[in-house]
Amino acid sequence: MCAPESHYYLHQTLGDFGLRPVDPATDSPLLHEWVTDPKAKYWMMQDAGVADVWAEHEAIAASDHHFAYLGLHRYRARFLVEVYDPARSELAEVYSPEPGDVGMHVLTAPAERPIPGFTRGVMTAVMDLLFNGFEAKRAVVEPDAENGPIHRLNEYVGFRAERTVELKDKRALLSFCTRADFEASAAKGADL
Repeated sequence: MCAPESHYYLHQTLGDFGLRPVDPATDSPLLHEWVTDPKAKYWMMQDAGVADVWAEHEAIAASDHHFAYLGLHRYRARFLVEVYDPARSELAEVYSPEPGDVGMHVLTAPAERPIPGFTRGVMTAVMDLLFNGFEAKRAVVEPDAENGPIHRLNEYVGFRAERTVELKDKRALLSFCTRADFEASAAKGADL
């Protein structure tokens, strides 16, 4: 799996989105704030310390099949993206990964003043990273089956739910999105 060093996406209404690899030493205190926020409960790191977050991101940085990117909007850190090879994850036990499958997790930072359409813009930028940065043939997600807001965001960018699966720590909604699904999605229609 070949990972880009950085990625840039220009959203028609929200402007610049940039993605760069997470620097565990520099970024862990900020990421700790995000993953321990009550809205990040589905990241299952509510009780993590900064050292736990740092160790997690050191392990990701050392991996050749799992990558973490800090997402910037208007030059400020606003979201986290993890990209991984589903064939080398526990997903391989619940479905048959195909060549070109790329898995993804995304988390937006807590915001004092939400920006209308921001999470949709983040999802569109992330999908651009997957299809144009990682050259995915198909994106794969496995959010918690109870996480309605992320299911709606996934549908917005073209994901199609396949089935609920049992994973080690959760009941997940296994969903897929091809480039054609993304190109035909509401996200691409909104970003003309």
